[in-house]
Amino acid sequence: MSTTSTSRPHANGSHIFSSLLCLGLLMALALDAVGQSTNKPVLMGKHWVAVTGKPLGATAGARIFHQGGNAVDAAAAMLAATATMWDTLGWGGETQALIYNPNTGKVIGINALGVAPTGATPEFFREQGMLYPPEFGPLAAVTPGTPGGLMVMVAEYGKLGLAEVLAPAIEMAHGYAIEQSQADNMERRRDIIQQWPSSSKVFLPHLDPDQPDMRAAPQAGEVFRQPDLAATLEKLVATEAEALAAGKDRRLAIYAAYDRFYKGDIAEQIVAATRAAGGLFTREDLASWEVKLEQPVSTNYRGVDVYKLTTWTQGPVLLQALNILEGFDLKAMGYNSTRYIHTLYQAMNLAFADRDFYYGDPYFPPAEPVAGLLSKDYAAERRKLIRMDARIDQVLPGDPYPHQGERNPFAQLREAWRMVPPDAAAAGEEGFQQASVMSHDDGFKAGTTSIQAADAEGWVVSVTPSGGWIPAFIAGDSGIGLSQRMQSFVLDERLNPYNVVAPGKRPRVTLTPSLALRDGKPLIAFSVQGGDTQDQNLLQFFLNMMEWDMNVQQAADGRGNILSYQMQSSFGAHQAQPGRLQLTDQVAPVTRDQLRAMGYDVELVSRTYNPTTAIWFDVAHGTMQGGASDQGDDYGIAW
Repeated sequence: MSTTSTSRPHANGSHIFSSLLCLGLLMALALDAVGQSTNKPVLMGKHWVAVTGKPLGATAGARIFHQGGNAVDAAAAMLAATATMWDTLGWGGETQALIYNPNTGKVIGINALGVAPTGATPEFFREQGMLYPPEFGPLAAVTPGTPGGLMVMVAEYGKLGLAEVLAPAIEMAHGYAIEQSQADNMERRRDIIQQWPSSSKVFLPHLDPDQPDMRAAPQAGEVFRQPDLAATLEKLVATEAEALAAGKDRRLAIYAAYDRFYKGDIAEQIVAATRAAGGLFTREDLASWEVKLEQPVSTNYRGVDVYKLTTWTQGPVLLQALNILEGFDLKAMGYNSTRYIHTLYQAMNLAFADRDFYYGDPYFPPAEPVAGLLSKDYAAERRKLIRMDARIDQVLPGDPYPHQGERNPFAQLREAWRMVPPDAAAAGEEGFQQASVMSHDDGFKAGTTSIQAADAEGWVVSVTPSGGWIPAFIAGDSGIGLSQRMQSFVLDERLNPYNVVAPGKRPRVTLTPSLALRDGKPLIAFSVQGGDTQDQNLLQFFLNMMEWDMNVQQAADGRGNILSYQMQSSFGAHQAQPGRLQLTDQVAPVTRDQLRAMGYDVELVSRTYNPTTAIWFDVAHGTMQGGASDQGDDYGIAW
C-alpha cells in the first residue's frame, strides 16, 4: 500500500479503509508472533494466586494463604506490605477494591478514599494563589483511607485477624532489604522530602547537612527501618488482642483497632502533626470518616459482565468505551490496524471527555448521571460522532441526561467546556501560579500498585491502592505518610461541576480495579497502575483477551498497547494534549504514516507504560492463571 493513498484522508477516507483490509488481515495473522514471546510465564494455580507490585508483596500474600487465610486476607497482607515498601503508596493513602463473594455470587465495592478536610474550599486555595490544590505536603492530603479499608475488608470478608494479616508488614517495618527503585526514588526526591523533618528521618537516614553531595537515602539492599510505623501497626494488633481478651469476636476486635486509628491516640497524633505543618485535618475529620461498602456499576460486553467502582473513580470510562466499541466488528479491522487504533482512540476519548466533566463524589450533590452515562442508547449516540477519515479535533462531553429521563442542570457549562483547561492568564486571574513538581508525563502516568488475589473457595479480589507516595509528608512520629489526592479536585465548576473541592468530599480518582464475570462466575480480575493511563490499558487488556485471544500474560504485557493524552490529566496542572498518540514499533510503519495523515501526533516509543496485573479463571479445568507485566517489579506467586 502506498503512502500516497493516505495523504488526503478527509477527501478519501473510505478508500483508506478499504485498502486497509489486507493490512488488517496480515496484522491479525501476525498476532500470534506478536503475543507469544513473554519474559514471564503464566502463573498456574489450583489453590490460590497472589499478584501485586513487588515480589516481597506477593510473598506476603503467599504467607497468608499458607496460614489458612482466604483471598481477602491475602490481598490485605499484600496491601499492608506494599504500603510499608512505599510502592507508590503509603499507609495514609487510599484503597479501592472489588470483591467477589462466592457465598452470595455478588460483587462488592470497597470505597476507602479519604475526604477533603475542614476548611478545604476553593476560596482557601485561591487565597494561597493556587489554581488547584497542591501536589505534595500537608495541604495535599485527604483523610487516610488505607488503614480503614484494610481493616473493613478483613473484618467483613476475611478469615484471619489483624495480627496474622499485618505480621509481614510489621516485620518489614522493623527492617527489610530495600529494592533499587524506591531507594533511588527517595534520593531523587530529597529536595522535597527535606521540607519535613519527620519525612527526612524516614526516607533520608544518611542525610548530613555538612556533606550535601553525599547520598542521603538508603542504598539498594540496605536494611530500611521504620520503627515509628512498626509501633503504630503494633498498636492496632495490641488493641485487637485486648478486645479478643475482653470477649469480643474476631470482627468486633478488628473494629476496635479501627476505632483506635480514627478516634483514638493514633488519630490525635496524625492530626496534631499535620496541623503543626500547616495542614487542615481536625479530629472530627478522621472520626467521622468511614469506609463505604458499595454496589459497583457494570455493563455487558458480548456476554461478559464487567464491574467497576462508580464515579468517584474513573472506572466507568472503561464501561462507556466498551459500550461504544460493541457497535464495531473489531476483529474484522485487524489487530492494531489503522482502523482499529483510530476507533479505539476515539472511543476512549469520547468516554474520557464525559469523565472530565461528569464524574465526582456520588455522596455529594449534584448526583452524577450514571444511568445515562452507561446507557447503551447513549453509547450509540456517542458512537455516531466517530469519523472514519480523521480524528475528532475537539472531543466534548455528551449529554447523558435525556437517557435517564432528565434535563441537564449544567447544559450551559457543558456547551462552553474546553478540553484544555484555561490557565491563569486565559482566565484573567493575575498572580495565580500552579507549582508542578511532576512533569506532565509523570503526572499522567502517576504510579500506584495493583493487587489481585483469588482462592479455591471462590473469593476474588482486585485492588488499586494509592496515595502517600514518595515524597510523602509523614505525620510526626506516627510513621504514616499522607495522601496527595487533593490535587485531583478542581476549584472551578467550569472544568467539572461534580468535582469541585469541599470539606468532607472525595476527589475523583484515577484508581480503578476491575472484575469480569461470565454466567455469574468470575472470569478475570485485573487492574493496573498509571494515573490517567489506567483504564486505557485495562480496556486494551480486556480486548486483548476477549477479541484477540491472548493469554493472561500476553495481554498483561500489552506490548502493542497505545496511549492517548487527549483527556485532561488528573494531576498537577490538569493539562491535556489533544492528538498525541503513543505507539510502539509493533505498529506497522504504514499504519503510523496513515495515522499521522489523519491528524494524529504520533510518538513512537519502545513500549507504552502498562504495568498490568491479572488473574484469569480457567473454568473448563477449575484452575487459575495469573499474569503480571514485565514493565516493572510486578510479581505473582501461585499454588
